[in-house]
Amino acid sequence: MKLLWRVLQILLALFIGYAGIQHFIKPAFYEPFVPAFLPAKTVLVYASGVVEVVLAILLLIPQYTKKAATGIIILMLLFLPIHIWDIFQETPAIGSKQAALIRLPVQFLFIGWAYAVKRLSK
Repeated sequence: MKLLWRVLQILLALFIGYAGIQHFIKPAFYEPFVPAFLPAKTVLVYASGVVEVVLAILLLIPQYTKKAATGIIILMLLFLPIHIWDIFQETPAIGSKQAALIRLPVQFLFIGWAYAVKRLSK
């Protein structure tokens, strides 16, 4: 069972790290998610990418796993209103209403996954 949770921890780190890297590769994809009232959209996209990559790396370091998992939970909760808002847009930032409806439960999956990693880490 311990091996299963270690694999899930590594997979979470890979998903979060990949998402963070994508912020640098495709910042134009993420910019529509940044609320209009916030300035410097590209800077915010890059900053959130840095945070995701750092949290992914820290998740793999045993003495930082719990803190990184907490950071992922906080980050996902901060992003949650954006994904809820996206569902109600005429043209969702993610591309379609269907994609927006799928993305929201995925957000909760990541929150629960990070919580489980935090709870089950040493």
